[in-house]
Amino acid sequence: MLKNARQGVTEDRIMKKNNAKTYIGIVIAAILALLLANPGWLPLPDDLRAAVLKTEQENLLFQNDAHATIAQLITLVLAVLLVWLIYQVLKLILNALAKRGGRTQTVVNLITGLLKYVAVIAAVVWGLSILGVNATAVLAGVGIVGLILGFGAQSLIEDIITGAFIIFENQYSVGDIIILDDFRGTVRSIGVRTTVIEDAGGNLKVVNNSDIRNFQNRSRNNSVALCTVSVSYGTDLRKLEALLTEKLPDLLAQHPDLYLSAPRYLGVDALADSGVDLKFVVSTTETNVFSAQRMLARDIKLLFDDNGVEIPFPQVVLHQGKD
Repeated sequence: MLKNARQGVTEDRIMKKNNAKTYIGIVIAAILALLLANPGWLPLPDDLRAAVLKTEQENLLFQNDAHATIAQLITLVLAVLLVWLIYQVLKLILNALAKRGGRTQTVVNLITGLLKYVAVIAAVVWGLSILGVNATAVLAGVGIVGLILGFGAQSLIEDIITGAFIIFENQYSVGDIIILDDFRGTVRSIGVRTTVIEDAGGNLKVVNNSDIRNFQNRSRNNSVALCTVSVSYGTDLRKLEALLTEKLPDLLAQHPDLYLSAPRYLGVDALADSGVDLKFVVSTTETNVFSAQRMLARDIKLLFDDNGVEIPFPQVVLHQGKD
């Protein structure tokens, strides 16, 4: 729990730092966007300012056929910064929505990833148009190149499509605990191409979305922690079961942070070599399943000690034959 608390504080600090950088960047970009809209405010010589104004009037309407000039380059920088400003504003709005967690955060992460690619494509196409390249030809060329690359990037397309199905079918969300092959961890992010899973030791596993098959989502329902404890064959089971019926409900009040319900006695699990195995179970969340299992074993041991119930250990009995 202490580790989770520290991790939460660290993540909050990183988020605040990133937000501060974003706000500063937005202010700067907003100033530059105003200059883009009002080039007369630029602290430039009159002839260069007039050239920038003329370039904007031509290029922002995608009607230019001139060579790249200083005015075009200035307009290009301002236009790219305007696209970046719009992207950052939308990203802030999406991050605010992502604080709700669960499925909302998962969808927001996917949209943010797609938005990044859209912003880059928009900036490139707009920039080329400002420099005199026909935007229609650029888009047509991008479509043809995309069609050619599609045949050689089938795995990439499969990752993207599988990721979309994971999101919209709500197979798992950010924060869910899943078991993939022999790796158990918490889903930290779901991107356009990959999913990132973190185990209890902080190790990250990055998996292509198309490779995620036959996994278990352990967070959709409450989990159970199981514990098996042996008692000696000399134990009076009727008295012990009456004791368990009386004492087990009290354990819920002692550990409300781990137990979702009172531990239950399921009965005799096996007649082992050294004793009678009794099985106990308690409902908990998947996040606390191992902690609850350890705590349940401790509670049963203390309960047996307080009431004189013997927990046997392996013993060797020797029989000496007659001469």
